[in-house]
Amino acid sequence: MNRTKKDSRKRIHLRVRKKVNGTAERPRLCVYRSNKSIYCQLVDDVAARTLVAASTHDDGTNAGTKIEQAGAVGKIIAEKAKAAGIENIVFDRAGYLYHGRVKALADGAREGGLKF
Repeated sequence: MNRTKKDSRKRIHLRVRKKVNGTAERPRLCVYRSNKSIYCQLVDDVAARTLVAASTHDDGTNAGTKIEQAGAVGKIIAEKAKAAGIENIVFDRAGYLYHGRVKALADGAREGGLKF
């Protein structure tokens, strides 16, 4: 049976999720990348809640290239996390390669003051 890109990414994501788990003190920064946008959220897996979310649909993020937009989203999630009292996180790349837009989002979050 042939495997699609989507199926392969889901398998990789499950493998990553075995090792990465978010708590209230150190939530998981989960990334979703579509063709046009990038979304991220801080998740407390113990309580099964989303604490903070950001995407390219927020104000001031849809200017420039997609990589620049991802960096802006990373900075926005860092600001929202700081406002919620969150400083340390765990990064969940969600089956995507740590490259391009995913890396730009992580770098933007680090510039914003998140530690992971």
